[in-house]
Amino acid sequence: METLLVFLALLGVSSTERLFVGDQVLRVMARKEEHITLLGVLGEQEELQVDFWRHPNSLGHPVDLRVPFPSLQGVKKFLDFHNFSYSIMIEDVQELLDEEKESMRRSRRVKRSSRMFDFASYHTIDEIYEWMDVLVEDHPKLVSKVQVGQSYEQRPLYVLKFSTGGSNRPAIWLDTGIHAREWITQATGVWTANKIAKEYGQDPSVTAILDSMDIFLEIVTNPDGFAFTHSSNRLWRKTRSINAGSRCVGVDPNRNWDAGFGGAGSSSNPCSEIYHGPHAHSEREVRAIVDFIRAHGNVKSVISIHSYSQMLLFPYGYRRAPAPDHQEMNELAKKAVSDLAAVFGTKYTYGSIANTIYMAGGTTIDWAYDNGVKYSFTLELRDSGRYGFLLPSSQIIPTATETWPALLDIMVHVLEHPY
Repeated sequence: METLLVFLALLGVSSTERLFVGDQVLRVMARKEEHITLLGVLGEQEELQVDFWRHPNSLGHPVDLRVPFPSLQGVKKFLDFHNFSYSIMIEDVQELLDEEKESMRRSRRVKRSSRMFDFASYHTIDEIYEWMDVLVEDHPKLVSKVQVGQSYEQRPLYVLKFSTGGSNRPAIWLDTGIHAREWITQATGVWTANKIAKEYGQDPSVTAILDSMDIFLEIVTNPDGFAFTHSSNRLWRKTRSINAGSRCVGVDPNRNWDAGFGGAGSSSNPCSEIYHGPHAHSEREVRAIVDFIRAHGNVKSVISIHSYSQMLLFPYGYRRAPAPDHQEMNELAKKAVSDLAAVFGTKYTYGSIANTIYMAGGTTIDWAYDNGVKYSFTLELRDSGRYGFLLPSSQIIPTATETWPALLDIMVHVLEHPY
């Protein structure tokens, strides 16, 4: 045993770190309603430990599932027996994780001061928090760091505030990383924070926005989960709160909001990846944002950034009926995805959550919209499934770069359409 631990240490693997050797990600097509039901049944077999990366909620949409190596044979037999068509998207999950880890090691080996931050690499929570302090130091008249609460494990919840002065001005809220394993989102958050700071006084749109409004950006919205993805389980999604009476840890923080709470697309099972929690706003990480937005009272836009599947979404998720502002948001989304595609040709779909991907109760933007924040959007960043949550770091800057014009479109629209 001791020899094994030494060997793992040499590989840069901690003895508590979960490995995914031989696990595969399968893309399955559900062609009839019965298929969706069968995939739901498959997901409920806890012994199989199937992890849905894209959920089975509507016909014609691909379903991506990570299947642990010991379950592969059984799952493939099940799919064949029920006449599913499927393909292998990722042959060996651990190979991608090893490449990702090596890429981070290479970035650290290049001697950098904290002011030479590598935006093209993934970073730990400590590295991101340290960089936030540098950003504030470099732009003291524009950027400040605000603590809005503490996580379940007592980590600070930090928000970057971009402001040119004034009190209680109209504000835009952005968050990344509410789902811990979606590393491209925190990386895009860091790049975006730097972009906003650099472009004020240079870019007319950014300057106009910040001359009239404040921007708040929470980069690590789920710090406990994010730290856990670096230390123990790269594919952890939820928070890290203890669930009374269950051996399973954590709540899906994007099913925990008081908007259609407990509805379709969420689960009452604490072992589920989409467990909604014991009650709305049970998670400190969610409650902190709720309290902040309510206390502020003048937040005009909420943009919550996720991955993956290349979509720009707006309310509702918990019901199919169009939101009162559907037409305006649809037109804005259409322009934003067009400007995003103009950068590198990356194609996004857009529409309401319920009618574009699936019904989902308890989401951030539905709560924001129901609480008076008209311009509430969710971005699902790259990719469309080749790498899923394990997007190579070489795609960080291209992803952030193409996302920027879409964000700017939304923020300019908010500026120009006060309410």
